[in-house]
Amino acid sequence: MQTSKAGSIYLIVLGLALVLAGGIFTWLLGRSYLRAKEMTEWPSVPAMILKSEVEERQIGENVEKDYRFDVLFGYEFEGERHTSDQYGVRGSGWKKSREKVEAIVKNYQVGDRVTCKVNPENTSMAILKVDTRAAGYSIWFPLLFVVGGIGLIIKALSNLLRKNEANPNDDESRESI
Repeated sequence: MQTSKAGSIYLIVLGLALVLAGGIFTWLLGRSYLRAKEMTEWPSVPAMILKSEVEERQIGENVEKDYRFDVLFGYEFEGERHTSDQYGVRGSGWKKSREKVEAIVKNYQVGDRVTCKVNPENTSMAILKVDTRAAGYSIWFPLLFVVGGIGLIIKALSNLLRKNEANPNDDESRESI
């Protein structure tokens, strides 16, 4: 009986770990989706590209160079002029391929008129690229871990309760031996 009790406890702990991990990833994906959805609702305003170039960095002599899109654009919102250097909400990420960054620079030439999205809660923040809502379409995957973990916990608890009901004096008889 002791072995099956230990096995049930192990399954409960495993189930809790699955629920916790799945819950964390579900929360992260949900938050990402909601933020992207919120950005699509930000007001769109005309903007002008003031700077558009490839920025490069090299961390060390033996490390390949990294590249990113360095942009500055001006826009007017509610009668006030602003500038922003944010391509996306997290800026512009570093890439190993200069060609990929140059392709972005070609789409945003200095003097081009484009549309940006302005955060109405912080009008000095504007972006050219809205985050993808793909996280919302993937949220089902970590939910499988949550459901699986709950299933493990329920099964292990039912096994423990069934064994305790079948042998209610098992612990007492073991103590007397």
